Amino acid sequence: MSLSARRVTLPAITPIVLQKRVIKVYSEDETSRALEVPSDITARDVCQLLILKNHYIDDHSWTLFEHLPHIGLERTIEDHELVIEVLSNWGMEEENKLYFRKNYAKYEFFKNPMYFFPEHMVSFATETNGEISPTQILQMFLSSSTYPEIHGFLHAKEQGKKSWKKIYFLLRRSGLYFSTKGTSKEPRHLQFFSEFGNSDIYMSLAGKKKHGAPTNYGFCFKPNKAGGPRDLKMLCAEEEQSRTCWVTAIRLLKYGMQLYQNYMHPYQGRSGCSSQSISPMRSISENSLVAMDFSGQKSRVIENPTEALSVAVEEGLAWRKKGCLRLGTHGSPTASSQSSTTNMAIHRSQPWFHHKISRDEAQRLIIQQGLVDGVFLVRDSQSNPKTFVLSMSHGQKIKHFQIIPVEDEGEMFHTLDDGHTRFTDLIQLVEFYQLNKGVLPCKLKHYCARITL
Repeated sequence: MSLSARRVTLPAITPIVLQKRVIKVYSEDETSRALEVPSDITARDVCQLLILKNHYIDDHSWTLFEHLPHIGLERTIEDHELVIEVLSNWGMEEENKLYFRKNYAKYEFFKNPMYFFPEHMVSFATETNGEISPTQILQMFLSSSTYPEIHGFLHAKEQGKKSWKKIYFLLRRSGLYFSTKGTSKEPRHLQFFSEFGNSDIYMSLAGKKKHGAPTNYGFCFKPNKAGGPRDLKMLCAEEEQSRTCWVTAIRLLKYGMQLYQNYMHPYQGRSGCSSQSISPMRSISENSLVAMDFSGQKSRVIENPTEALSVAVEEGLAWRKKGCLRLGTHGSPTASSQSSTTNMAIHRSQPWFHHKISRDEAQRLIIQQGLVDGVFLVRDSQSNPKTFVLSMSHGQKIKHFQIIPVEDEGEMFHTLDDGHTRFTDLIQLVEFYQLNKGVLPCKLKHYCARITL
């Protein structure tokens, strides 16, 4: 009996190999970095790569932006979006860029919805019992069964013309509509303006200059696929709070629960670039800081707000009275009288100091990094060469406070409150107001910095 072997040929298994692309990412100072990435990499993964390569602290505010200079538009690329898909929509002739910088306001509406949905701009399709809180409004955006309506006047650029027209708009889950008769919401008076599925929402960077917009608070709908300026649907609001409300509501209606998942689970990536072993490091928040008393044998938390304010003022005065000993250039302590010049200039190496930038440039930087309470920078004053200016955001507005020098017994100090609280240098001043509100509308939380890749 003979046995014969039979050869069986199995079908070849072709491994799935993701194509890799080289992308170029820019920082605010126009330095750039080239990255080789897989085709399914998300915006969050790219941010994570840059954070790890540059040893930055990840406070979940790092963001990838799509910048279109030829039409003066920019938008946040959502953390879950595929970067290669975004790049595939760019025209060959366009000089578009990806920017990497912080955006503290990216998910701020989940933390403080009351700042994003003003009562006069929100209404409801169905009758509601009692007053509805901003948190409930946010929950409605995330629900598929209910929705709030955002309404108000916007300036719209007329198609094929240079003129703009003020029209009453209404935002619903199905799209953006405008009324052909005043503020009427009757179906026969509503005309469709744009949907969200095949368009992205962009902020206008130079609406007045490039498009003749009546205000600086422009935004627009742009089709996903490459198109010319004629395909843009340009709008602009009367103020920043109004624009923020419209853009936030559109983002929520377009992405819904996906945005909430991005906020709650920032390390969930598609391409494996994220690292679960990295513990999330958040920036200092107001809730994580408490007033402490270390004068006794044991430290204690100061719970009385009046006592805490009194201690803060005393601490500021104590700093003023301390000897101004600092290390000299060779590591040896120098007397305060010899180091006053050093103290007055030691701030120039700090990331929050921006030298001789203008008021408009300071406002642009703060808006870029998010109108969140406590975003700040310090700059030289343009009107008075001997003074400085603290520019900060609060209540979605940018405020400027002059830091003036005062002399006391031959020593120079900095003050924000007419000399009541004095500091030997700007570093002391910033550190103090990061811990104490003092005369400011809120504590300093996040500094604006121009990073280098």
